[in-house]
Amino acid sequence: MYPFDQERKINLVLADDHEVVRAGLRRLLYISKSIQILDEASNGEDAVELVRYHQPDIALLDVLMPRMDGIEATKIIKREMKNVMVVMLTAFEDALHLEQALDAGADGYLTKDISAKDLVTALYQVVQGERVFSKTIIQLMQKSYSTSFAADSSTVSISPREQEVLNLIAQGKTSPEIADMLFISVRTVQSHRSNIIQKLNIKSASGLVRYAVLNYNRDETKEKK
Repeated sequence: MYPFDQERKINLVLADDHEVVRAGLRRLLYISKSIQILDEASNGEDAVELVRYHQPDIALLDVLMPRMDGIEATKIIKREMKNVMVVMLTAFEDALHLEQALDAGADGYLTKDISAKDLVTALYQVVQGERVFSKTIIQLMQKSYSTSFAADSSTVSISPREQEVLNLIAQGKTSPEIADMLFISVRTVQSHRSNIIQKLNIKSASGLVRYAVLNYNRDETKEKK
């Protein structure tokens, strides 16, 4: 993803099957004057087509929609349009939908009770390269994380390079992007990812993302810039 020009508006495609929800979001985002809704969809299939057409900065998607849900739409968008960020905005606060969204490549998972200020802040964080989550979702991730690792109390050592890789995973970077930023090969990045997964006994890609987000060292990231 290219550095975002903060002088221009964030371009966004919105998808939700409820017109009342879309109208509410239009009002919330209009307040900021810095976010432009290019188009709207009421189902996942139309959302994908609109994202293909507009190539927005962000696709803001509901999870459950007719014809194609937000999870499947996210998979297609992230596969075909790698520079488009995808944020799920949903009423679901459960581990299953969260993990499905992370596995699909979502860059954020926000709940619909979010305030206008927090939503705008989150959207700006996403275009700057961070993953974003509502506080309740972070709490869910923490609970799921502690439960997953409770059975293994052994000490795990993460090397400085592995922590660098984890920080970049937390920011939503792909293996090729991480390789470019750390001046190493993609194979080396994949080796680090594999080592981390084995050390932590992580079972899925979403589990690795969850661990990376919860152990994101922002101070270290700032020092690297």
